Amino acid sequence: MNSFAQRLDTLHATRPVTVLGAAVIDVIADAYALPWRGCDIELKQQGVNIGGCALNIAIALKRLGIAAQNALPVGHGVWADIIRNAMAKQDLHSAVEAETGDNGWCLALVEPDGERTFMSFSGVENQWQQRWLDELNVPQNSLVYLSGYQLASPCGELLTGWFEGLRDVTALIDFGPRIADIPDALMARIMACRPIVSLNRQEAELAAERLGVEAENLGVEWQQRFGAALIVRHDKDGATWYDGGASGVVPAFPATVVDTIGAGDSHAGGTLAGLAAGWSLADAVLLGNAVASWVVSHRGGDCAPTLEELLLAHKDV
Repeated sequence: MNSFAQRLDTLHATRPVTVLGAAVIDVIADAYALPWRGCDIELKQQGVNIGGCALNIAIALKRLGIAAQNALPVGHGVWADIIRNAMAKQDLHSAVEAETGDNGWCLALVEPDGERTFMSFSGVENQWQQRWLDELNVPQNSLVYLSGYQLASPCGELLTGWFEGLRDVTALIDFGPRIADIPDALMARIMACRPIVSLNRQEAELAAERLGVEAENLGVEWQQRFGAALIVRHDKDGATWYDGGASGVVPAFPATVVDTIGAGDSHAGGTLAGLAAGWSLADAVLLGNAVASWVVSHRGGDCAPTLEELLLAHKDV
């Protein structure tokens, strides 16, 4: 058995995990090109899937055998009913029930090379209330996932204030493309909590521009300014991590890309699973790479592998 497979044998949660964010509907369609102004293009629908960053992560954790408290607001309406039924089939349940309002949905256009473009409509997932947060049980030493989509929404101040009030808790934040939309004052408060931040290649460029540094110097500058761990995902080129004075490059796993929807979410899910098991940041990022490589090789963002599927896929790696 190789070292990665041996490491997977130790994937058992030793820290509580809370996943806070969105459950939405993804309407996924193949597009031969992105629409341009005044055009009328023909799309080929792939399917209607449950999605949302937090839900994709909840699915990944569940399939890897890591228990989590899922705080994914589910409302009442056409989309909410689909989400609730689909979650129940996967034995996933949300700790947050919205009294009124429907969940949001997203049109995802997938180009022939697998790249995806989203057009999103918000719902109850971005209408957080203090009462919902007060009802969550987040013990000390917990890991908490937060998404830039919620932090950049009107409820971002509320969520940040809630997280600031937690004790001895580590956040993993995937800002996504919304990193450019978070006000400076709110970003300063978020980063004062010293979260682990995960960015893809394009988001890292946005972050570097925001800090006024070159992208290749982002990791070092990030440590100096925030003293918080940073993960930069480079797709087929693996991922780089920075934590204090240490850093490293974690290789990618081979993959035939058919659909990149959910790749970043799945990477966060794998990384969270490793951290929940007490793994080092480098080993947790390696697990994130493995989960992401599986997801981009399959259709849909909610197709994270089980632990057994990962073991079988990488038994010779």
